[in-house]
Amino acid sequence: MASRTKELATVEESSISKVAAREMSKAVAVAMPWFVGLLGYGLAVALHYILYTPATIPAWSSIVTICVVVLTGVTYGQSHARGLWGRIHTTATTFLAGVWAVAVVAYWPNPIIWRLGVVGGITMALTWNIRTVIRMKGWDAPGVVSDPLAFLFGQGAERAGMPAVEAKTTKATAHKVEGEVQLERGRQTAEDLQRKVAYVESGIPLPPGSITTAIDPDDASKAKVTISDPRVMKNPIAWPGASRPGASIADPIRLGLWQDLDPVEYVIVGHHLQIMGMSGAGKSIGGAWNYLAEVVTRPDVAVFAADITKGEQTLGPLRPALHRFETTKAGAKAMLMELQAKVKERTDALAAKGLQKWKKCCGLAYWLIWLEECPDILDALTDAEMEKFLSLVKALRSGGGTVVLSLQRSDYTQMPTIARGQLAKMCFGVENAADASFGLSERQQDSGCRPELWTTTQQGMAYLDAPSIAEGRFAMPMRTFAWGISGGVFDDELANAAMREHAAQWSAAAKKVDATTAALSRLSPAPAAAAGTGRPAVDQELLLAAVELVVTTQFGSTSMLQRKLRIGHAVAEQLMDAMEHGGIVGPARQGQAREVKASPDALPLALAMVLGDPQTGEIRLPDTDEDQEESVDDDVRDVAKEYLETDDPDPAVQAGIDDEIPDLDEGEPPWRFAPPQQRMTPEERGAALMKRLQEMWDDGARDFSSGDLKVLWETTDMSRSWVQKQLRRLAQPEVAVLGGYDEESQRYLMPERPEVE
Repeated sequence: MASRTKELATVEESSISKVAAREMSKAVAVAMPWFVGLLGYGLAVALHYILYTPATIPAWSSIVTICVVVLTGVTYGQSHARGLWGRIHTTATTFLAGVWAVAVVAYWPNPIIWRLGVVGGITMALTWNIRTVIRMKGWDAPGVVSDPLAFLFGQGAERAGMPAVEAKTTKATAHKVEGEVQLERGRQTAEDLQRKVAYVESGIPLPPGSITTAIDPDDASKAKVTISDPRVMKNPIAWPGASRPGASIADPIRLGLWQDLDPVEYVIVGHHLQIMGMSGAGKSIGGAWNYLAEVVTRPDVAVFAADITKGEQTLGPLRPALHRFETTKAGAKAMLMELQAKVKERTDALAAKGLQKWKKCCGLAYWLIWLEECPDILDALTDAEMEKFLSLVKALRSGGGTVVLSLQRSDYTQMPTIARGQLAKMCFGVENAADASFGLSERQQDSGCRPELWTTTQQGMAYLDAPSIAEGRFAMPMRTFAWGISGGVFDDELANAAMREHAAQWSAAAKKVDATTAALSRLSPAPAAAAGTGRPAVDQELLLAAVELVVTTQFGSTSMLQRKLRIGHAVAEQLMDAMEHGGIVGPARQGQAREVKASPDALPLALAMVLGDPQTGEIRLPDTDEDQEESVDDDVRDVAKEYLETDDPDPAVQAGIDDEIPDLDEGEPPWRFAPPQQRMTPEERGAALMKRLQEMWDDGARDFSSGDLKVLWETTDMSRSWVQKQLRRLAQPEVAVLGGYDEESQRYLMPERPEVE
């Protein structure tokens, strides 16, 4: 600590001495003309007394005059590097001072000459002082009048404590000025300027948020700066329509406008994205709608979306343009697991074509997996499913896909840290600076981005940092387009109608995609269209459970569904009717259970056939029209039929629904069943967790990750989610068994041996 204090004191003393030396240099520069004037005055008078005699003064005056002419000529010649005014000033000073010296030598002490010397000397010294001040301020730099950035930024930087900073304009438009800033070499970097931006804005003065800075990749002593007016973004900007309909997803999509009113051109291919913002900040309409409205107009992309929190509210209007949209836990989980299972198939297909990553025209549709309010979806995953999801996130970039995770706060309780580390960042308004740290990239935080200033008052305002964003843009605010603007006011009904019309125009069913993508797709009509079928609404989770129950038991009974699922007769009939419509079971039979057409081995296929239309509960089999039949490979055309139409393996076994079930023979020796696995009580689980933590501490560990406790959920009945929940509780300040959680290293701290009182 003492050495650190000494180091700081040394740096402070060095800085003070440098400032003092710089100020002393300025004072000397201002005083120099006065000193030279006094010196010249005394020298001329001394020459008079040394050279003056009535007989020789004419000759000496001529010699002094020749010297003055020579000095004037040398001054004129040596000042060629100066501008015109500088050359005139230095030459005129030398000439006038020399003429006055000749007069003093010849006619001193004449009161007129003496007074001319005083008045002329003061005037000449002041002209040099004026010129010195102008040079110190940089006002004489070329282009200072035509380059207001150099003048204004220099003033602001000096007032902010960076007097050595010099700026010049590199590009100017009607809405912004881009410039290059030269910093003090060896003492300042672009990061120093970024930390001073607010003070520079105050020193100019400019509205807060007017200046954005970025490093110069070619010169560490320089920074790039953009000045624009943030006030132009206060009003909503109506969506102007798709930017490049029919182009590839590899081409930029347009999400809104930057603060300088340039369009936000963003390529989403090749990375994953996190979208974060508090409720009401515009994350869903400004984020999801603008992204997806652009994406669905590209023919080489398929969108797989899920929202189990708000269901149809946010993404429902887009349903016709989505290749799959799940609104239940079971549906979302099934979609993610099916997608993950096909990633290796896609990477192998790309490798066979000599490709290390997806590119347009490669023959595969690009996958955009959009998880709205993702914490609820991720929380529904089991430990094994979470591992598969993380595998999907890690592998999909090479396999041609992007995962977008949209949520309100991306802390470690809401988002797996391993996933968060692989995401680009888009941050809308948040509640406070602590929340902002989860939504901004590190360099955005270093640049002073403050989304907490918007909260919900500036809906649609956001920061975006991604690999395809230009260096000077990541710290500049943007505003996404608004839908349903009427008279400058947002109209919810108008917005939904506009999005439905747009989605219907770019139907997913009209796109030609590869066979794998087509198999994973669940193309459904929009809810409004489906409502006209007259079929009753069916809960998808119940439907999936019913399909699994009927296929595994091979018993298509409505009463069984009532007992097992604890539902009423009407709901059970709807479920059975939906399964009949999809070909899972046959029609109702008098006094008998329905025929089950899918064998137990075909359960995965039967579940995959559940399309999950939330309005109809319709289970759709593959299309059978002639055009599609011709496009399907012969090897896979009748896969469903192969499993749905199987022979009865034991026709001799017959039974009715009311037949008595006989007891089984105990056999020789009698059968013995193992006792059920013993389950741990909550107290036993807590004790096992504390024991493991204490063992780790005793072995020298002072921090750890949840993965270090993997042995607990592999050897006991604890789940990973339960362990993580307990760790979060133990790390809370009011419990303080653990020392907290380090967000940067993503590890729990254990400074003392864990003990529970």
